[in-house]
Amino acid sequence: MAVLPIRITGDPVLHSPALPVTLFGDELRSLVSDMFETMEEAPGVGLAAPQVGVPLRVFVYNWLDDDERLWRGVAINPELLISPAPIGAADEDTESEGCLSIPSERYPLRRGERALLTAFDLDEKAYEIHASGWLARIFQHEFDHLDGILYADRLEHTHAVAVAKTIKKSKWGVPGNSWLPGVDDIDA
Repeated sequence: MAVLPIRITGDPVLHSPALPVTLFGDELRSLVSDMFETMEEAPGVGLAAPQVGVPLRVFVYNWLDDDERLWRGVAINPELLISPAPIGAADEDTESEGCLSIPSERYPLRRGERALLTAFDLDEKAYEIHASGWLARIFQHEFDHLDGILYADRLEHTHAVAVAKTIKKSKWGVPGNSWLPGVDDIDA
């Protein structure tokens, strides 16, 4: 297992749709293992393959809910159905999220309250999860990465302007920027 560099916004792999997984084998198992280790070292609650430079439709997640239930798994070639987001402005206290590819930043974002994830595991077995609350938010965030969408692309105008200024000031937004969890001093 290895901790992988996390690509920062501006890298083309983050802004392009990922490709379906066609080979389930040792290479995929190694990638998923490395993604879990990278996510845990960052730390994060989800990580998509494009964030580590691999343009495949794979994400991992690891989140403990309020009932102390651990949601941990891999979603390969996922599909996601989501409920419409509530109308109105996002709440900064309860709806702020961040992204390992835009380190140290958090902004409020309205997301659907419920989601239905269907995907395959490493053994090519199909599964589905009915998610709500933060788990639904995690699935939506990671699924967006597989379509080349970062959460910053979905922000309300005021917050979109703020994140754009941060990206410019940090000299991100161009290919070639990454950070290595456990090595680089970035407060993700």
